[in-house]
Amino acid sequence: MNAPQKPRSPLKPLDEALADLLAHAQPLPGVETVDTFNADGRVLAQDCVSALHVPPQDNSSMDGYAVRLADVVAVGVVLPVSQRIAAGSAGEPLAAGTAARIFTGAPVPEGADAILMQEDCEALAAAEGLGQVRINAVPAAGQWIRRAGEDITQGAVVLQAGTRLSPAELGLAASIGMHQLQVARRPRVALFSTGDELVMPGEVPPEQMRPGAIYNSNRFFLRAMLLRLGCEVTDFGIVPDRREATIEALRQASCDHDLILTSGGVSVGEEDHIKPAVESLGRLDLWQIAMKPGKPFAYGTVGKAHFMGLPGNPVSSFVTFAVLVRPFVLRLQGVRDIAPKKIAATARFDWPKADKRREFLRVRQHPDGGLELFHNQSSGVLTSAAWGDGLVDNPAGQTIAVGDTVQYLAFSELLQ
Repeated sequence: MNAPQKPRSPLKPLDEALADLLAHAQPLPGVETVDTFNADGRVLAQDCVSALHVPPQDNSSMDGYAVRLADVVAVGVVLPVSQRIAAGSAGEPLAAGTAARIFTGAPVPEGADAILMQEDCEALAAAEGLGQVRINAVPAAGQWIRRAGEDITQGAVVLQAGTRLSPAELGLAASIGMHQLQVARRPRVALFSTGDELVMPGEVPPEQMRPGAIYNSNRFFLRAMLLRLGCEVTDFGIVPDRREATIEALRQASCDHDLILTSGGVSVGEEDHIKPAVESLGRLDLWQIAMKPGKPFAYGTVGKAHFMGLPGNPVSSFVTFAVLVRPFVLRLQGVRDIAPKKIAATARFDWPKADKRREFLRVRQHPDGGLELFHNQSSGVLTSAAWGDGLVDNPAGQTIAVGDTVQYLAFSELLQ
């Protein structure tokens, strides 16, 4: 008699899998000091605290004239111009009964309590001095004055540790005088693919491909996605479908890397060697995740390195990276806000057959804002990811009809 088969373990919910992963993703030790010029995409390792007000003093937000309200009680008042204040210079206290010619960004002189933009004034020539100005509007108190500290107050935390720096944050850091920043070190990631069927583009021309061979596309998009997340990537190439070769690749990769990322070989077939190879060197949890595409997924450790094994089908590998690897890598760098932003959008397609797994459908936005569906949602059709600009996160057991509201995840969120 045949031995009874072990019952299959239930599929692991995606949110539970992500929570388990993030519990292991402690921020990496080590901090680097980098020039603010070169900090785009890096993650702050400490708070940025402002040592000054921004702006540092009251200044004009317009080209025009600084006045005292008491001197401009009616339209048509003519005042002598007592001084000229350009950005980068400081004026004298404004004498009563006079106006100061002032330019955008220039400090407001003591005594002035409003700015009139030059369109509301008429410059008049005079035999001597800076001339006169006719005021053609009565100003309100504080008009066109940017107050000291209006943007940033001295002592304020401008950027928090764990912030991933973008151009706006770099400008903000520079505005408080920070020419260098303390950032988390880059994760060191070892990347390799497994499979005797894999061939690198350029090594064999298409007309000479042996039967059963395919070009290794996963290696290219996984490396690019890791680099976009700020990782230092070591490419270990293609590892043959032999257990000894897989063990040796893992042993070498574990020495100087924080994360080992592989694609392919995470199932339980006779030619899938990742599971026993990792278990011979460390620990492995092989998960069957309730998501489509991307059910087979592995997490474990090899030495001191984290290990993550992705499925071999290209779209499965692409999607599992986006929803599982990306937040893990960001958390290794101390990023706090790792959840991609979902947008409610209107489906312009029908999806009549519900799946028991949570589905990620490749779509793109129509000019009217609705979402179009790629015609082939197979996990092997990478064209769907190149054609699309995002994913619909569709709950398990959910059908979709034209006009339904769905949750849209833009690739610009998932791949940045």
